[in-house]
Amino acid sequence: MEDTITTRCCIAGGGPAGMMLGLLLARAGVHVVVLEKHGDFLRDFRGDTVHPSTLELMHELGLLDAFLQRPHNRAVDLRAVISGREVRIADFSRLPTRCKFIALMPQWEFLDFLRDRAQAYAGFRLMQNAEVVDLLRDGERISGVQVRTAQGPLTVQADLVIGADGRHSTVRKAAGLTVCDQGAPIDVLWMRLPTAPGDPTDTGARIGAGYFFVMIHRGSYWQCAYVIAKGGIDDIRARGLSAFRDELLQAAPMFGDRVGALKDWNDVKLLSVTVDRLERWWQPGLLCIGDAAHAMSPIGGVGINLAIQDAVAAANILAPALADPSAGASRLTPLLAKVQRRRLFPARVTQAVQVAIQNRVLVPTLSRPRGTAIAVPWPLKLLNRCRPLRKLPAYAVGVGVRPEHVHTGEGNSRQEKQA
Repeated sequence: MEDTITTRCCIAGGGPAGMMLGLLLARAGVHVVVLEKHGDFLRDFRGDTVHPSTLELMHELGLLDAFLQRPHNRAVDLRAVISGREVRIADFSRLPTRCKFIALMPQWEFLDFLRDRAQAYAGFRLMQNAEVVDLLRDGERISGVQVRTAQGPLTVQADLVIGADGRHSTVRKAAGLTVCDQGAPIDVLWMRLPTAPGDPTDTGARIGAGYFFVMIHRGSYWQCAYVIAKGGIDDIRARGLSAFRDELLQAAPMFGDRVGALKDWNDVKLLSVTVDRLERWWQPGLLCIGDAAHAMSPIGGVGINLAIQDAVAAANILAPALADPSAGASRLTPLLAKVQRRRLFPARVTQAVQVAIQNRVLVPTLSRPRGTAIAVPWPLKLLNRCRPLRKLPAYAVGVGVRPEHVHTGEGNSRQEKQA
């Protein structure tokens, strides 16, 4: 294995933002290396909602039909059961998009698809089992990364490094970028429960005094999220797994003895929720996007949507300069600030809404004594009664504050047109 690689752009992290950006840059003729620390994409309980705006991007790339051949379910609306009363909240069928639904697709399927399409371009290279451990510097400019691989240390020299390595980003930590915590008073427990004949197939939430439980129908199983107070996992474990199963049954009695599928605490995965944002997303030679730039709450499942929109904006702004071999650091640096200016507003607005929901809805709900009644809030009553209004939350979740669109041009390949 070579011990040094030189490339135009190095992307740390093979998640949705990193893989989408790698595809778009390679499509534009840019030589790009994506570094993914795992050997595959097969991790449970990663976000797996592909929103209408992302499906629109797939259409713009000429990839939608092929993409929808991958295993997925479709959510055309969002519903909640509040103290036993069903409430319809969002209606995606009314969106001005080609696909009027959320595609519920395992994230590994999504990432495998992006990888397969990106590898059709000669300039794309994905390296797995390759973990970024530090940054290289040339004066004040980031000039590459140090990588740990199974074959030994590797140096990747690049004109631009992209930090797309998630909310616990090694890149942003190594760069010393300032992180502003927005506050997250909740954590989430993820688990799988089996389906049974006669189960509903809708994705939705079960809300009552002391609990907030989300159920995503995945065909052969339910992917479930149980919201708890921040740091509450130790108390839950101390009460025992049997008591936890009883809590789940109070939230969703339909599961009956199926909660016995949770054999031990290894079947319950903790997502420690973080909502934060970088004060500045870039340094000369470096740009952070996605969760590395703005970690989102799981509320609305919009984190992937924003990460992909960051990638599209970055590609649109940076690709022309990166594709020009004569464009040096002095030309790239102001473009990094331009990416942040474009994507900062939607990140701020989305996080503000998430924090408000956490503080005003989730925390009061979780703190209420079990067994007490919860009234359906009047805004939800209004949405339930007036179907046209359900387009508003559907747009906020499914499209977002500032959707991005793929720039078309001569970078389209024969493989892309045939997809």
